[in-house]
Amino acid sequence: MTARPANGHQARLLRLLRDGGPNSRAQLGDQVDLSRSKLAVEVDRLLETGLVVADGLAASRGGRRSHNIRLAPALRFLGVDIGATSVDVAVTNAELEVLGHINQPMDVREGPVAVFEQVLAMAAKLKASGLAEGFDGAGIGVPGPVRFPEGVPVAPPIMPGWDGFPVREALSQELGCPVMVDNDVNLMAMGEQHAGVARSVGDFLCVKIGTGIGCGIVVGGEVYRGTTGSAGDIGHIQAEPDGRPCACGNRGCLEAYFSGAALARDAEEAAREGRSAELATRLDETGRLSAVDVAAAAAAGDPTALDLIREGGNRTGQVIAGLVSFFNPGLVVIGGGVTGLGHTLLAAIRTQVYRQSLPLATGNLPIVLGELGPTAGVIGGARLISDHVFSPA
Repeated sequence: MTARPANGHQARLLRLLRDGGPNSRAQLGDQVDLSRSKLAVEVDRLLETGLVVADGLAASRGGRRSHNIRLAPALRFLGVDIGATSVDVAVTNAELEVLGHINQPMDVREGPVAVFEQVLAMAAKLKASGLAEGFDGAGIGVPGPVRFPEGVPVAPPIMPGWDGFPVREALSQELGCPVMVDNDVNLMAMGEQHAGVARSVGDFLCVKIGTGIGCGIVVGGEVYRGTTGSAGDIGHIQAEPDGRPCACGNRGCLEAYFSGAALARDAEEAAREGRSAELATRLDETGRLSAVDVAAAAAAGDPTALDLIREGGNRTGQVIAGLVSFFNPGLVVIGGGVTGLGHTLLAAIRTQVYRQSLPLATGNLPIVLGELGPTAGVIGGARLISDHVFSPA
């Protein structure tokens, strides 16, 4: 079992080394409120645990040169991002640099047992490649609401068979390490915060548009999950009174109008009704359409595909405009599989937000695509479990 820090000072030092890389004792002392002697005691205790190691001499600041300190190079975290139709698994080092990453198609509706057999096989493949002898912790994202303290999905609309499944407990036993479980969009937000477009922002929204739609809310640098873990479930905000039926059982939800599944359905309808020759050709070739097909048709200048993207972006932008007026974030990040629709989607969202929210909230508000793509979730998973491992036991 991986050692844990003994107190908050040690935890703070570990997270500084994770986020900033190797550093000297003197530079660490500049960032924590500790006397030189107390800092020396805490660093020496961390060295004894094996969580950190000495890493050569630091640059001179006048007087005797101090040693650099770094996180133990053998530490390994596993990040797992389970989507509705695919799964990403990655191994990182202690600084959350991705050392190896596998993506495979997968249907979350097959249920937790089948999905986790695939996840464990992917993790074993990464281990066998020599990237890790074992894992010091694993962070798992799932595409539905999670009761965070227990790591248990609760009534996820697109995940039949997952309600109440003890994900954290089951995977911890299989992997032999601590496991933390969260909603996938929260992990995307943590990934973009650690290594992506949100690195310098304390308060931001991260909207994931994939098979479903969700929003990670970061306040003061920390993910806000709400009282029971369901904060940010914006896909089930009503976009159209008494509108289309949604998988959640309600009608008119945003997710029923614009998500990967809704976009594919609308594209197939347009193709069959003869409104788009481009989409009809693709449907004839493959038998079904996806957001990727809509993106390709839009790139080819197909007006129906462009209209579908703009209409979905407008609806999403209307919901985000309400969030911006309420929360006043410093940044809005748009991510997920549907972001392959690119700047047509982004322009529609921006137009609605800037038009509907107050100028004070939007005057300096960037609305941007995420930088990390499919690695955001796995980096976020590694960040989640490292927060746990680098906390006092």
